[in-house]
Amino acid sequence: MALSTRILSKSRQLCGSQSILQKENTIPVRFYAKEAAAPLANKGDEILKNIFLEVKAKYETALGIFRKEKITIDPDDPAAVSQYAKVMKTVRQKADLFSESQRIQYTIQIRAQDVPDARTYLLTLKDIRIKRGLTDDLGAEAMMMNALDKVEKEIKKPLMRNDKQSMALLTAEFDKINKKLGIRKEDLPKYEEQLELKIANAQLEELKKDAFEAMETQKKREEFKDEAMPDVKSLDIRNFL
Repeated sequence: MALSTRILSKSRQLCGSQSILQKENTIPVRFYAKEAAAPLANKGDEILKNIFLEVKAKYETALGIFRKEKITIDPDDPAAVSQYAKVMKTVRQKADLFSESQRIQYTIQIRAQDVPDARTYLLTLKDIRIKRGLTDDLGAEAMMMNALDKVEKEIKKPLMRNDKQSMALLTAEFDKINKKLGIRKEDLPKYEEQLELKIANAQLEELKKDAFEAMETQKKREEFKDEAMPDVKSLDIRNFL
C-alpha cells in the first residue's frame, strides 16, 4: 500500500478554488448578529464541501487511470520511462491538473509579477529553478546575467521592468543567447516533452527506491525470511491499488 500511495502522490498536484466572501452589514443587536452568522457559516461550509468534492473527483479520476495502465518501474529503460510519462500526462489531462511546465509558469507568475527590476526577476527565476530541482545544463542563467550587466552598464542604472526602451535592449540580448544555444520558440513543445521525460525518470527512480525499501522491510518479517525478493521491474502497481 505504501508503494501505491507513493504513486498517487505524484498526481495530487491539485488546483484549489478561490472564493470571495462579501461582508454582511453589521446590526448593533446581539440577537440579529447571531442570526446573521448562520448563513455565513453555511456558505463557508458549502465552499469547503465543493472544494472537497472537486479534489475527490480528481483523485478518483487519477486512481482509475492507474488501475488500468501498466507501469514498469525501470528508470533505465527508455520505453518504461516514456510509458510512465504518457500515463502521467493522461492523468493530468483527464483530471485537469497542471503539467510541470505549467506549474513553473504559474509559480513565476505568482512570485515575480510584482518584482520591479530585471535583476531581482532573474534571481527569482533562478530560485524557482533550484527549488523545482531543475538544472541549467546550458549555462543560460550566467549568459542572461552577463547580458543584464551589459545593458545596465550601457544605460548607467539598474534596469527596471517598466522601462520599455531599456527592456527592449535586454530582450534583444536574450534573442542572441537563444540563437547561440539553438533555442527556438517553435521548439517549446519539444522542450516540454523532454522536461516531462526527465521528471518521469526521476520519479521512477524514486519509486524503485521505495519498492526496494518496502521489500527489505517485508523480508525482515519471520514469515518472509526464506522468500526471494522479486525483481522490481516485475511488480505490477495495479495489484497494489
